[in-house]
Amino acid sequence: MEPSEIVSGFSYAHLKEKGGLLITSHKKLEGYESQNFLLNSSSKEKFVLKIYEDFDSLPIIQAENELLLTLAKIKGLNLPTPIKLQNSFIQHEQNFYYRILTFLEGNAWSQIEPTIELIKEFGHTTALLNLSCKNTEIMAIHNRRISWDLKHAMDCKPMLKYIDNPSQKKLVDYFLDRFQHYCLPVLNKLPNQIIHSDLNDWNVFYSEEAQDLSIIDFGDVCCSPKICEVAIALCYLLMGKEDPIEVARHFVSSYHQIYPLTATELDVLYDLIAARLCVSVCHSAKAKAGAKDTSYILISEKPAWKLLEDWIKISPVKAKKVFYAACGLEMSPYPFLSVEQKRKKYFSSALSLSYQQPIHFKSSAFQYLYDQSGNTFLDAYNNIPLVGHCHPEISRRLSEQVRTLNTNTRYHYIQLGNYAEKLLSKFPQTLNHVFFVNSGSAAADLARRLAENYTGFKNHIVLENGYHGNGISSIELSHYKFSKKGGQGQSKNILTLPLPKAYLGKFDSAQEYVSDAIDKMTAQIHVENKGFGSFIAEPISGCGGQVPLMDGYLKQVDAFLKKENILLIVDEVQTGFGRLGAFFWGFEMHNIVPDIVILGKAMGNGHPLAAVVCTKEIAEAFDNGMEFFSSFGGNPVSCTVGEAVLDILLEEKLPQNAAAVGKYWKDRLEQVKTAHQFIGDVRGQGLFLGVECIDPKSLGPSPLLAIKIKNALRQRFILSSTDGPHNNVIKVKPPLCFTKDNVDSFMEAFAEIVS
Repeated sequence: MEPSEIVSGFSYAHLKEKGGLLITSHKKLEGYESQNFLLNSSSKEKFVLKIYEDFDSLPIIQAENELLLTLAKIKGLNLPTPIKLQNSFIQHEQNFYYRILTFLEGNAWSQIEPTIELIKEFGHTTALLNLSCKNTEIMAIHNRRISWDLKHAMDCKPMLKYIDNPSQKKLVDYFLDRFQHYCLPVLNKLPNQIIHSDLNDWNVFYSEEAQDLSIIDFGDVCCSPKICEVAIALCYLLMGKEDPIEVARHFVSSYHQIYPLTATELDVLYDLIAARLCVSVCHSAKAKAGAKDTSYILISEKPAWKLLEDWIKISPVKAKKVFYAACGLEMSPYPFLSVEQKRKKYFSSALSLSYQQPIHFKSSAFQYLYDQSGNTFLDAYNNIPLVGHCHPEISRRLSEQVRTLNTNTRYHYIQLGNYAEKLLSKFPQTLNHVFFVNSGSAAADLARRLAENYTGFKNHIVLENGYHGNGISSIELSHYKFSKKGGQGQSKNILTLPLPKAYLGKFDSAQEYVSDAIDKMTAQIHVENKGFGSFIAEPISGCGGQVPLMDGYLKQVDAFLKKENILLIVDEVQTGFGRLGAFFWGFEMHNIVPDIVILGKAMGNGHPLAAVVCTKEIAEAFDNGMEFFSSFGGNPVSCTVGEAVLDILLEEKLPQNAAAVGKYWKDRLEQVKTAHQFIGDVRGQGLFLGVECIDPKSLGPSPLLAIKIKNALRQRFILSSTDGPHNNVIKVKPPLCFTKDNVDSFMEAFAEIVS
């Protein structure tokens, strides 16, 4: 190849012949839809040669040239200028066409560390560019439709299949869901104009020598609302920044001074920035799947993922506040006092609040909740949103089903059987029948009815500190409720046994607890002639203070129950669905198969869904002439949501995550325990843990300390709770998407507090 040949059959001589350009050397530049070359001329001038093989794109290249020639007249804009060769800005060869642009000196934005002043200049230049394009009409650009146009962000939805990491995939899905429902309706009402549409950190240059900013590569130029330009520029500007919202403030403020932004535009900016990040990572994933692993396509992939993962930790309220303030606009104040007064006026004070300083929440996402003041809370407590708050897959399936059909179990519909089949596949073969209801309390009540119907006995055996619901029947089974202040005490048909704690308790071994239990049950059965319908237990006592039952206890007790024809009911409302990590159901950790299982809370990820699972014999015996019917239990919407939860648990491997993250968390808590005498015990399994606070002198429970720690965590925007018979156990049971980074955030705050 001769030095003067740029591409096969095309050399310096062509440029000299067509435009008198005396080229002395050339260098290949990165490009996506064109081949790009830096040309050095004998006159020391530099040019950019762009070669295209796709003749279908010729009209848009002509339109781009027309736009650049129009903008060349605007003072303050430093843009490439098309060079005319032989009375034409575009030259044709046999298999390609090409054009020449002026070359702009400087370093790419990605190669500099911009100052605040430079960020403001970027905002100023972007605004001037958009303002200059406001009334420019170029038909080819107006009619253009490209997937990189931010108002078409949903075009990348099919590309989700190329994202291998389930956590990353759901993050993109979440932000695209927000874009579809909160942004798109607004964008469709905003005026369109010509925008650059790709102000990434390789298309913006700064020359320190000339002290000016330049913008190149108008290849993605399109017609879209100007707020999309702001979002795209910010998307790349904020990558790698420690405080992205603060950086955005300077850009937005500077932009607004030149080309004012409206409140409507600012309202969607948070989600538009996320949408652009989603578009970027989706295209990168598709490119990798197609083996197009070029540095140009993937250059922003890692920082884009990092910013996307950081973005969800930023409250949309906070972002909106900053954007409004940057533009001198005021947000409508949230009525804190009115909300509190209405709660006080219309509700009983029995409806308690979690903290001394109440929290007013606005929205949520996965393991984060955002309050009305713009704070982001790490949710280490709410176990009901099992797979995470506002999971997009659940939102989508629920919405689609609501719009299609919602009825009750007196009719046939496919969702009922499909969900039952998928749910029961998670159980041992003997547990093969299910009743759907809409709360854990209703499930506990039904489980009791099933046991009484099957055995003919209305007496039941419970454990200390057990909690099984808020109905009259379930409170009667809940020692945690009936034995406390306001409770009615133990009913005559209830036998309460000591909680067989997996640590120091009333007895030292499981065998002693078993012997005590058998003695007490035998006394009532054979001495008082009192038959029992059920023995009900939680695998880990949540309200007891996250107390695991001693190994071997339930297995040995179950042998006695079978002998006496007493049904074993296991309450999995808090421990089920993979929360314990290594065990999908809590009863598995005790190596038993119960007769009846109660499900609730996490089953619907916040949708009211619960169930009772039992054997065929128990279910068939319940058909005694009295119809069983739950108005909402097993409706198509609930079944759809329940099935979505099971699918997400599998796809995102959340039980495995609970096992790994839970062990990491427990190990770190144990390290703190060794350094502080007021931590009496760290216990639990998976993402269901408890930290017992004690008085180091008396070694007795210290509820005051537990409450102080809980409220101190709240001040650091971390949610937890206290529980146990003495309310001295810090309880954590977060959504199963909780990460080791989240644990680190919790532990940093926890260690600071206890120190």
